[in-house]
Amino acid sequence: MIKISELQSKDVVSITDGRKLGQIHDLELDLREGQITAVVVPGESRFFGWMSGGKEWVIPWKQIVKIGADVILVRLDGRAPEEEVTPKPLLNHPSDNYRPT
Repeated sequence: MIKISELQSKDVVSITDGRKLGQIHDLELDLREGQITAVVVPGESRFFGWMSGGKEWVIPWKQIVKIGADVILVRLDGRAPEEEVTPKPLLNHPSDNYRPT
């Protein structure tokens, strides 16, 4: 077992080109299955790490090759960081289907 805080302290590195992407700052979870579906790494930061420009790497869990003592090795498919989007709700709430008559 590994704690989230331990994951966040490791550098994420692409095995495709050896590029250091940064460190994990968020996880995407599938609550129904109880699994991590992706890790989220901020894109290149500006102003000494204060701003990431709204870009982030969303790396599917299946693209993680190895979690080592200091690094997490990932296989990227050559894509650029994604624009940050508002997360979708993971669970449907009964009120989501309510339509006033």
